[in-house]
This record gives sequence, C-alpha cells and structure tokens, in this order.
Amino acid sequence: MHPNQTPASSQLISEDLAPVPVGRRSWSTWNYAALWISMSLCIPTYMLASSLIEGGMNWRQAIATIFLGNTIVLVPMILNGHAGAKYGIPFPVLARASFGVNGANVPAMLRAIVACGWFGIQTWIGGFALYQMLKIWVPSVENLAPVFPASFGLQTGPAITFLLFWLLNIYIIHLGVDVIKKLLVFKAFFLPFAALALLAWAIVAAHGLGPILNQPAKLAGQAFWNYFFPALTGMVGFWATLSLNIPDFTRYAQSQQAQIRGQVIGLPPSMTLFAFIGVVVTSATTLVYGKTIWDPLQLAGNFENKWMISFAMIAVALSTLATNIAANIVSPANDFANLAPARISFKRGGYITAVIGVLIFPWKLIADPSGYIFTWLVAYSSLLGPVGGIMIADYFFIRKQELAVDELYRTNGRYSYTGGFNRMALLALLLGILPNVPGFLVTTKVVSPDAVWGWVVQLYNFAWFIGFFVSAASYLLLMRAQRKKELPVNSNKEIYVTAR
Repeated sequence: MHPNQTPASSQLISEDLAPVPVGRRSWSTWNYAALWISMSLCIPTYMLASSLIEGGMNWRQAIATIFLGNTIVLVPMILNGHAGAKYGIPFPVLARASFGVNGANVPAMLRAIVACGWFGIQTWIGGFALYQMLKIWVPSVENLAPVFPASFGLQTGPAITFLLFWLLNIYIIHLGVDVIKKLLVFKAFFLPFAALALLAWAIVAAHGLGPILNQPAKLAGQAFWNYFFPALTGMVGFWATLSLNIPDFTRYAQSQQAQIRGQVIGLPPSMTLFAFIGVVVTSATTLVYGKTIWDPLQLAGNFENKWMISFAMIAVALSTLATNIAANIVSPANDFANLAPARISFKRGGYITAVIGVLIFPWKLIADPSGYIFTWLVAYSSLLGPVGGIMIADYFFIRKQELAVDELYRTNGRYSYTGGFNRMALLALLLGILPNVPGFLVTTKVVSPDAVWGWVVQLYNFAWFIGFFVSAASYLLLMRAQRKKELPVNSNKEIYVTAR
C-alpha cells in the first residue's frame, strides 16, 4: 500500500490520534518520574492537604490519607498505561475497544469536561495570584464597583485578573505546547524552592515543628471515619482523570518498565512530600493567626513585605500556567479532537477546553474545603471510576491485552459493534453511576437526606470504588456472549496517516 494512503476511516484518525511509531517512543523511567513530580508540585495539591487539616484531621491522619489515596490510584494508572505503552495509542482511541468507535466519545467527553473544570480551577488560582499582587500596589482594586450578580460570587477585581490570566493561557495554546517546556523548567526549579521557603516560614513563625505537629485532631471515633472515607475517595478522585488518559503519555514510553517504574517513583512520594508541606504550613497558620488558612494565596496575602508577595504571586502564576497547559489542555484537546478528527485540531480542542473552563464557575468549586473535596473531587470520581473499571476489565480480562490496532480506526471493524456503540459498555457505565446518584443529590442539596435511605447516601462516600467495581463486574458479565462472536486478533497491520 502506498504510504500516503489511509486504510482507516478519515472520520476516526488524525496525526494526533494515530499510533506513535516505535522509533518515536523515547520516554524513559525518569521522564515519567519528572512528569509526575512536576504535576504534583502545584497549588491544588497543597490545597488538597490543607483542606484535610481544615476539615479536622491532624498531620498524621492527613498524610496517611493522601499517601493511601495516591497508592490506590497508582494501580489503575499503571494498568491503563499498559495499552498506551504497548500500542502507542492515546486514551480516546483505547476507549474505542470497549465503548465502540463512536461510543468512545462518551468516556472521552466525561473526561474532557472534568479537565475543563480543572483548567478553570488552575486558571482561577493563577488569576487570583495576580490579584493578590495587584491589590498591594493598587489598593483601590478591592473597591471596584460590582458588575456581576451576587449569585455569581465573583468580585470585579479578581474577575479582571482571572480574565487576563485566561487570555494568557489562550495565547500559549495558540503558540503550541512546545512553548510550555521553558515554563516547566522554571517550575521544576522554582516551585520546590518556594515550597521549602514556605515550610521554613511556618517552622520559624510557629517556633519549631513541635507545636505544629503536636496539634490534636478535631475528629475522633465515628466522626473521623465519616470524614475519612469520602476524603480518601477525594484523594483517589484527584488523579482519577489522569488514571484514564495516562495512555496519552505512556504512548511515548520506551518500554512497559519505563512507565511503571517512572510512575511508582514519581507519583506517591512527590504527592506525599508536597502534601506534608501543605499540612505543616496550614497547621502553622492556626498557631500564628488563630485561624486555619487553607488557601496558600490567602496566606501569602497576610505577609507584610510587598516585594516578597509580588515575587511569590508571579511565581505561582507562572508555575500554574505550566501545569495548566501540561495537565489540563493536552488530554481534553485530544478528547474533543476525537469527536471530529478532520475538523477539530489540537488548538481548537484547547480553545473549547478554555471556554468551558470558565462556564463551570471554578471560583465556586474551590470556595471552601468541603466544596473542593465533596462537591468537586468526589462528584467527578463517581463518573470516571466506572469508565476506568470498564476499560481495565475489557483490556485485561476480555481482550487479554491483545488489540487489533488497525480496526480501532475503522467504522466497519470489530470495534464498530452496533452503529459504532457498544451497548454493553454503556449499560455497564450507567449501572456504575446509578448507585452514587442519591448521595450526589443529597450532598449538593438538590434533595433532602430524608428523601432517600441513609445507607444509599453513604455509598457516595465510596463513589469512585463503587463505580469502578460495579461497572467492571457488570461489563464482564454482559460481554461474555459478545466476545464469542469476535474473530481472532491480528494486531500487526500498519496504520497509515496522510501527512499534513
């Protein structure tokens, strides 16, 4: 076949979605370790830890919860990364094996919408950092006349800097992701230094680690367990997005061992270490200011030196910009491109992500610790857990790690099912989501707790776990008959993409 011919359907393939050739798979163990260290060192990680302290945990309980949650999510991270490393395919293409070539858009959109939310949160953090800097030099910015309804919960000053930072993100998307490499280098060197400086401040201001670490927990007995389980689900949910689209990164791996070792080295240790800094600093604020300040940007606003605040806020904005493009643009851009590969490019997918990120009202999602964990992290984990369960069950138990790669790009192959949709996967997805719906409605105060059985509400504390295992088990049972109809796999055929 001529190398410019494409045996796959043009509706299902583009240069961004095609398998990465073996010769271009150059990521080593340390590339993956560095990726996770870079993504873990971000303000939301700090806020993840500090929110547990604000919720009533002591430092031991908070650190243990974070370490356990990241160790648990490491398992689906490695399992879903296997297909990426073996076949060089991204997440939306891998999802075609279980959901169908058209049905894959369902999990891809669920993942993409969550990424849009994270894009909005990171953009709000970066914009608010600029606001914190601006108001110490121009105090009148705090008194600008309101232009938004009170229900928006958005002041004019922060709204302006949020918009400016959002436009900066748009500009970086326009330039292309290569530009972000320089920002990632800056972040890799500066943010650890800034975190250690903040830790040093906490120790000095609180007169040593002793008073900080000796603060008692506010939760005990049943109250602790009632908080621990949804908090653990939130910790798992923090990386539930990446546990699905990790093939977007492992498709560049030199080997399976590279992606496995890199993730083991990079994810739990770096998350736990940076979380420890967040725990110590947040605990110190209780001693220093008499109240717990869980938001590091609010904390920096309490410092007196204008130049120190300005330097810190610019650093936060730049490092947040780097994290945002790397973690929250690459994957959803691919997901949106999967909807119409011939019409939606990576840049257009990035623009779509940015617009939806504003419409989600990110400033409300992180307005308080309970909203951050229970409304945001746990809620979306109830959607992504079932997707992960289905994909892992399909790849390891149904397919036995064997895919017909060329047919992932065909509208009439084994993965086309009925009209491009695998109804068994969609049914299993629904079955995994349903048990968590009552808890979500109660948590978001859509319905009264008295309107449903108490034990049904409690299931929501385990939203990711319930969804993952219910959908995985349902899918395996539903697919038994379907699997018998398939032909043997021949995954050695080439995929040709027209160069453009």
